[in-house]
Amino acid sequence: MHIGFSESDYPDIRALPLFAEMAPDHFQSLMRGAYVQTFPPHIELITEGDPCDFLHIIMSGSVDLFASWNGHETCMATVRPISTFILAATIKDAQYLMSARTLEKSRIVLLPSQDVRAIFDVDHHFARAIVNELAICYRSVVKVQKDLKLRTSLERLANYLLRLQARSGGGMKFELSFEKRRLASYLGMTPENLSRAFKGLRPYGVTVDGNTISIGDIEDLKRFARPSPLIDDHST
Repeated sequence: MHIGFSESDYPDIRALPLFAEMAPDHFQSLMRGAYVQTFPPHIELITEGDPCDFLHIIMSGSVDLFASWNGHETCMATVRPISTFILAATIKDAQYLMSARTLEKSRIVLLPSQDVRAIFDVDHHFARAIVNELAICYRSVVKVQKDLKLRTSLERLANYLLRLQARSGGGMKFELSFEKRRLASYLGMTPENLSRAFKGLRPYGVTVDGNTISIGDIEDLKRFARPSPLIDDHST
């Protein structure tokens, strides 16, 4: 369903660091060109290689960012509310480097890329916020590369489970945030390697029942995983 943008959404958008310090008239101007669309699950929103026409803001649901090459596909990231994607292509007026599809019913605001660039040129608070957002994204990419290049598959899985356990409230039993096939892709493994990695973590107290993970001794798992804030802490 494709409808005009509702002013009831303004406070949620305005609260995002990207838009928080913009001049009110510039924010209103940007929102005038926006619209909101509700998508069902498994709908492709953007395709890598296409020109970037819109900056997307996810208000509800979740979106899978993925890439393909030579018959292979990999999960790059999962986007959840309330956040934007894909900002770099919007500012650079470039092709998308990733594709995106909904994982569930999702409500998404679309801002025309040309409007975003126009406000970028005249609002220095907005421009500074964009630079900061892109710096955060760059640092996140560096951390992902370090995780992939410096750790074994077993260490990547162990550290992912520690991060997920913390995000899930700190309990010793929690649910995987998405299906195991997507998790394997995100961690740079095949599904078969992921299954072997889960078995490899049993001596450190990790047990799996479907999508439910239990950790018997969190300190033992940390001693094996050796988490680092320079890789695993996405707030730094």
